[in-house]
Amino acid sequence: MAHSNSAPAQADAPPVTRILAEYVAGHPSAGWPDAIDVMAHRTLLNWVGCAIGASHHPTVDAALAAVLELALGAQATLFGRDERVDMAHAALVNGISSHVFDFDDTHLATIIHPAGPVASAALALAEHHDLDGRKLIDALVLGIEVECRIGNAIYPDHYDRGWHITGSTGMFGAAAACARLLELDADRTQMALGIAASHPTGVREQFGSMTKSLHVGSAAHAGLMAALLARQGYTASTRALEAPRGLLQTYSTKCDWNEITEGLGQRFEIALNSFKPYACGVVIHPAIDGCVRLSNAHGLRAEDVERIDLRVHPLVLELTGKKSPRIGLEGKFSVYHACAAAIVFRRAAVVEFSDAVVARPDIVALRDRVHARIDERIAEDQCDVTIACRDGRTLHVFVEHALGSIEHPMSESDLVGKFHALVDPVLGAQRGNELVIACLTVGNAKGVRRLAQLATASAGT
Repeated sequence: MAHSNSAPAQADAPPVTRILAEYVAGHPSAGWPDAIDVMAHRTLLNWVGCAIGASHHPTVDAALAAVLELALGAQATLFGRDERVDMAHAALVNGISSHVFDFDDTHLATIIHPAGPVASAALALAEHHDLDGRKLIDALVLGIEVECRIGNAIYPDHYDRGWHITGSTGMFGAAAACARLLELDADRTQMALGIAASHPTGVREQFGSMTKSLHVGSAAHAGLMAALLARQGYTASTRALEAPRGLLQTYSTKCDWNEITEGLGQRFEIALNSFKPYACGVVIHPAIDGCVRLSNAHGLRAEDVERIDLRVHPLVLELTGKKSPRIGLEGKFSVYHACAAAIVFRRAAVVEFSDAVVARPDIVALRDRVHARIDERIAEDQCDVTIACRDGRTLHVFVEHALGSIEHPMSESDLVGKFHALVDPVLGAQRGNELVIACLTVGNAKGVRRLAQLATASAGT
């Protein structure tokens, strides 16, 4: 028999699968402060914008072409497109689309992108049944709660092992949200979570490729299917999360059960959600922020810059240390490219991470003048930026908290501006305005189908 030197399994772990199931099935509708509802609506707005903005990216085209080979029934909308597919594959494709630009929301404590798996699954199911918007918002809050609490319990050990934590916890959030929408009781919700536990997805090796966004879509698809299976009486282990050979103890040597149970129903992880002003990995945001600030303050041009020196947290080079990205998706994982783009464009949104910009000679030349070194004293959300100019000036800024962080959040106006920048090129400004209103008021809507219709090119026809 094979043996290992890993930490011993915890046979006496609390029944967290059951605890979460009872919470999802039994928590009262809108049973949280108004601020949580506001954040849920903003989270939905951000998700819709990201999904529509990337809806015609080659990644999405390829995924949809594969799905259409299955010739399944048309049940749900693909945001930003006119094709309709079955709700499980709508969850898959919309999940992919929402994550392609790496512009989606971030639960900074775990680096989970919460809405991707949860909203993609819940919206497809809610649209198919034209459920009211209050049920959708409830499902979004509760699904994100389950996803992020599980993430809290296993981060960072699980992430350090190489798992893409959005994919590997997202199926739980999606399953919880869909179980809530289907009004499953605690027993069947427990089965849904148990079934989802056999669908972990995604490793960090895929970062910089199309497959990174597949992790989000696959988690949405798996969670929705888990809830549908549970509704039909399909069974799973009642201890699929916490058992000694259950998923969480298999995933991670760190299993802090209190992170799942403490304050459940009193505090809400969605309150810690954040929105990105820059379309790339969140660990690069402080460096981008510093370069944008200095570029704006001093009117810098690429030719003015002799050298850029960054002092960064170790995770920055681990995740985004690609010195010579070849395509836009790789550029999102290059702190060197991101800083060069920030100087040249004074922003780092969608175009700045396109294939064309990554290959531009002036960008390539400038990124070769960016130098980053690890400083253990620098926190994940900090960066020290020094720019040596060719005229002898030395410019410096220490970024304590980047725009988009909990301490320096994007305003609703910022978020709406980001939404329009993503949506208007696809659907037009008028439709963008209608969608902003639909997203921010969906909790009062009698049905969600109209919101989905607005997200297509042929809305209202």
